[in-house]
Amino acid sequence: MSFDLETSPTEPVIVARSLGKSYRLFESPGDRLKQLLWGRWKQYSREFQALKDVNFEIYRGEVVGLIGRNGAGKSTLLQMVCGTLMPSSGSLEVRGRVAALLELGAGFSPDFSGLENVYMNAAILGLSRSEVDAKLDDILAFADIGDFIRQPVKTYSSGMFMRLAFSVATSVEPDILVIDEALSVGDGAFARKSFDRIMALKDRGATILFCSHAMYHVQALCSRAIWMENGKARMIDSAAHVTSAYETSLVMETTDHHQSVSAAVVSSGEVPDSLDVAVDIAARIVPSGTAVLSRVEAFADGVSGRELAIHSGRTCLMLRVHFASDPELPCPSVAVGFAHANGMVVSSAGSANDGVVLKRDAAGFGFVELTFERLPLLKGDYTVSVILGCERGLHVYEVMERVIQLRVVQQDLEQGLVKMPHRWTIE
Repeated sequence: MSFDLETSPTEPVIVARSLGKSYRLFESPGDRLKQLLWGRWKQYSREFQALKDVNFEIYRGEVVGLIGRNGAGKSTLLQMVCGTLMPSSGSLEVRGRVAALLELGAGFSPDFSGLENVYMNAAILGLSRSEVDAKLDDILAFADIGDFIRQPVKTYSSGMFMRLAFSVATSVEPDILVIDEALSVGDGAFARKSFDRIMALKDRGATILFCSHAMYHVQALCSRAIWMENGKARMIDSAAHVTSAYETSLVMETTDHHQSVSAAVVSSGEVPDSLDVAVDIAARIVPSGTAVLSRVEAFADGVSGRELAIHSGRTCLMLRVHFASDPELPCPSVAVGFAHANGMVVSSAGSANDGVVLKRDAAGFGFVELTFERLPLLKGDYTVSVILGCERGLHVYEVMERVIQLRVVQQDLEQGLVKMPHRWTIE
């Protein structure tokens, strides 16, 4: 694949050549013993190839997404980049200090104190004791677990454990950061803090290999993406191109399933718990260090409801989204997504993407209205989801999925999901 040498990094920091990883699988523990004793004459195992002939280069300062279904080989590849697994064939070169946000706290000893685990885990990550001493105040301040730092880790809550492990893992100022599944950890205020720290590493020029099932994050953060399937790299290209191809493949495989589920929901007339958004904004407490959705309202030509009838190309749909946020943080952003009953995302709109800065009062309360004149969706059933994110639209504070249901009818014979603006020319 070619790069623009004027704008793209030219020094590869991760290079995979014909990379492969295989395992021997046994049907029972007894087969392991048989293989040991008589394996010279008969095989009691079968070979499983987790990775097969994978080739790619990742350059200094790049943010590369890793996507694919469960079991596609993503986790195996990440562990090999981190050095916890060795290749069975081919080669993998990794140049620079690697920090991994995989299984946070995997190297922690439950009987040691938090402070002892900080020194031990930091040493595993490549820091000397003097380097840990210099960073200790920052590590402890970021984790914010107070006097518990001198107590055994086994006495920690899951949140305290995660905060300390994350603080240590990101304190090494890595050349390469490997992230599995989530950009931030913990709840509320700490999730925002952890996201900001990862973004700071990105802005400083660290190379990031980011594995996620959230195509939104991959598209927003990554310049390129690798689509893994059955242990092979099926596609390596721009993030937009790869995620589009991947999502299309998912929709094609699951259309029948989604249609049957959606039909059952519509015919029953029942609304999932997640649709119950009638929350009085005045009763919400402004959260410290984060933000929440307070209420979502929808109006079709002025008629409000959570299940609305839409006339294709004629109805004006207006969404009003209320939120509460910590006034000390930048004002959050709002995004909405339209999905067909088969699960395919049809369209989306985000205030951050459109360059719109929301407003709120001094206490952190605010709302925004988003209007779609003459909604161009064609006949079918659709849902609307609402996302409250950070000011950049990357870190997600809260999501209300399928909060509004739309049933679109039309009078003409156009086919598809949306009516595209067009013009006929006759000579």
